[in-house]
Parts: sequence; structure tokens; C-alpha cells
Amino acid sequence: MSAAPDSKPEPAQTQEPQQAPDTTTPATGTRLSAAEIHENVRVVAEEEMRRPASGLAWSALASGLTIGFSFLAAAYLTLWVPAAYAPAAIAVGYPLGFIFVVQARNQLFTENTLEPVIPFLERRDKKTFRRLLRLWTIVLLGNLIGALIFATLVARTPLLDDQMQRALFNVATNGTNGGFGLVVYRAIFGGWLIALMAWLVSSTRSTGTQVLYIWLTTAPIAAFGFRHSIAGAVEAFYLSMTGVASWGATFGGFLIPAIIGNVIGGVVLVATLNHGQVASGTQ
Repeated sequence: MSAAPDSKPEPAQTQEPQQAPDTTTPATGTRLSAAEIHENVRVVAEEEMRRPASGLAWSALASGLTIGFSFLAAAYLTLWVPAAYAPAAIAVGYPLGFIFVVQARNQLFTENTLEPVIPFLERRDKKTFRRLLRLWTIVLLGNLIGALIFATLVARTPLLDDQMQRALFNVATNGTNGGFGLVVYRAIFGGWLIALMAWLVSSTRSTGTQVLYIWLTTAPIAAFGFRHSIAGAVEAFYLSMTGVASWGATFGGFLIPAIIGNVIGGVVLVATLNHGQVASGTQ
């Protein structure tokens, strides 16, 4: 018998490596969809909820300190305009601290009425709820401590001249008055705008666009007399440090109702509604 011809093995076909899908650009159109923004928010929130307590605390402390520049900028601009234009000047300067905080990636309590709420609405389990409460507690305490330190420096040290002190007093008085019920109501709208800011910032990677979104969502808080628990805490603590307001009035008349209102506004009017539009679309 004749030997069979040698059979050469066919060369193995190499497959081109599959590229991971690009989740940074919209699937269709020129803008991110609600689902894509929702995913951006969820992923960041998951990371933050797993951070060590010390990291969250330092970030929250930095946020509470930095947000004080909203107070300073608002007061400063009132020195340059007639009294009739003071509310507009305050609104122009008020976003400064928020721009610093958000662009520095510091932890701000009112942003977290959106971000960690999204993972909880996804899972609705006890473990995620405990993580949510842990993050809220650490960030809120850190923010308030930072706000207190900033207010103490402004009120008790020769940092600013008498003219600025008078401007600060006027801004703080107008920004924290109203009483429990009215502060809660106004803070709902403040919380709505801040959580909306966090949603909008998650829709773009452009720094310029993010700054614009921050300004557009925080200037109305000052312009319309809404209340923000952390920026307002600097103003409220300033009044207590200068002896104008009691600590009972600071906490009972402003801080507690402002926190309640901000949580309602952010959780109900932004987190729940925006999660609902995405969840209903996937069923």
C-alpha cells in the first residue's frame, strides 16, 4: 500500500479581540439617554457607598468648608450694587462654593439625596439601605462640622473688615429666616434643584458644561429664597457665632427643617421620578 500523503494541519484562525461597548457615548442621537445618565449616577454611587468612612468624612469636611465661599461671594457682590439689586447680586455669587465643591468631587449631603438613592431603588434591600444611611450620616456630620469651622473663622477672627461683616449679616439673616414650616417648604425646592444638578452633571464630561449646569441650578436657590441645608448652615452658624441667633433657633428654626425639606425634594422629585422613568422603560 502506498503511504497516504502528509496532511498539514490548517492554521488556527485568530479572532479579532472584541472591544468592550463604549458606555461613555449615547447609543443613539447626540445626547445621553435617561438610562445612560441613570447608569452614570448608579456606578459612581456604588463606589462612594463602598468607600471607607474616613475617606467619606474627609471629603465631607472639605465640602462643608468650601461651600462657605458661596456665603462670602454673595455678600461681597452686594457691596457693589444698590440695595434694590442686592438679591440679584446674591444669586450671581451664590453658586461659587457649589462649583468648587462639585468640581473638586467633594461629598455634599444634598447631592446624595440622588446618588446613593438610585442603587437603593434598584435593589430595595436592607444592606443597600444601611449603606445609604451610613453615607448620609457621615457626609451630613462632616458637612456641618466644616460649615461650623468656616463660620467660626469668619465671625470670630479678623479675617474680614466691618463692611464685609455687615454684608454677611444681611445675607445670613435673609437666607435663614422663615420658621420651621416655611423653611421645610422652601428647602424642598432647594433639594430638588441640587439633586437635579447632580443628575445634569452626570450627563456630560465637559467641565464647562458642568459649571454651567451648577450655576443654572444653584443661582435660583438664592434668587427665589429657597433653602439649602449646608450652604445655609454656614449662614446660620455665623449668626450664632456673632450672638445674633441662639443655637436652639439655629438648629430648630433652620437646620433641621432645611435638612428635612432637602431630603424630600431630592429623593422624591429627582431620584424617584428619574429612576421611575428608567425602570418603567425596562419592564
